[in-house]
Amino acid sequence: MSKLLNIKELFPTKLSAFIFFAYIALFVNQGILVTATKEANAKYSYSTTTVVMLIECLKLTVCSTVYIKEFSFMKLLSSIVSNSKVLMLYFVPAFLYTLYNNLTFINLSIFDPTTYYLLMQIRVVITGIVFQVLFKKQLSRKQWVSLILLTIGCIVKQLHTKPSIPLEDIKQGDGASSQTYFYFLLVLVQVFCSCFAGVYNEYLLKDVGADVHLMLQNVFMYLDCIVCNFMVLLLNGEAQTAFSTESFQSVFKPLVIAVMVNGCACGIVTSVFLKNLNSILKTFAGALDLIFTATMCWIVFGIPIDIYTVISIAIVLYATYLYSQNPVVNKGRLEATSTEKGEDSEKLIHENSVV
Repeated sequence: MSKLLNIKELFPTKLSAFIFFAYIALFVNQGILVTATKEANAKYSYSTTTVVMLIECLKLTVCSTVYIKEFSFMKLLSSIVSNSKVLMLYFVPAFLYTLYNNLTFINLSIFDPTTYYLLMQIRVVITGIVFQVLFKKQLSRKQWVSLILLTIGCIVKQLHTKPSIPLEDIKQGDGASSQTYFYFLLVLVQVFCSCFAGVYNEYLLKDVGADVHLMLQNVFMYLDCIVCNFMVLLLNGEAQTAFSTESFQSVFKPLVIAVMVNGCACGIVTSVFLKNLNSILKTFAGALDLIFTATMCWIVFGIPIDIYTVISIAIVLYATYLYSQNPVVNKGRLEATSTEKGEDSEKLIHENSVV
């Protein structure tokens, strides 16, 4: 069995396996919840910009509370000052995640959840390239084949993809084609944000900020995300609208609150995922989302599963199986140093025993 699946390297601990499946469950649930909040005209009855901002505030509150409970409020303040360089570096993924989160609502209003998640799998190959550049690690041939197969699974579905907005909202003639291309361009922008932000976030967690507490790094991320969100609102002239009484009242509905709570959990679990696993495995977790999303959307919303979706799912499953035979191992700087010291100690003991 070990020749078929390299489980030990894929999931080094039971906790890492739990994190992997928790990540999938939370993101599938997020797609279902966001879709459930759409109205018949594919619009939202609440302010999505307010929701995105509140999700970041909720993440910041949770992570700050956890850190303060373990240490103290004064320790939190002093740690922010002493690690100001890491705080500033987090502005890069924070801005990209901010753009990504806002595009999620736009793209899910255009495409059904299964199509959306399939299109997002274009990020797989891009993530592999960015991963190699930042971590200076060459992926093996089998790893690249599995990544390419994952991308092919996405393309099979994409060839049959159409926006799910009402037909009367699409312009006729040349404008129709241009508008459709624009929708796909929005997905490509979101793909880039996801790829670079994810790998760079892993780089900060495991290298530059390896000696900084995980919850403190999350505090940095969400502080920066709040600043970026606010800047985007100012640039769009939506700051006053986003923080109006009407906007806040529109989000206090059971389903919208569920979107915010689940979105908060998604963000925190993502950081734990990248700390314990890696961004390559994260792309496979994202690809597996589509299997469960397709099934759940068929059950809950009656969205049909066509032959293209079935073929795509089959390819994704095989690609995941292929990758599991030779998974990427990317230890953090501290963990790698600890392992090297352990190996040196074992070598020294062995040499002394021989003498």
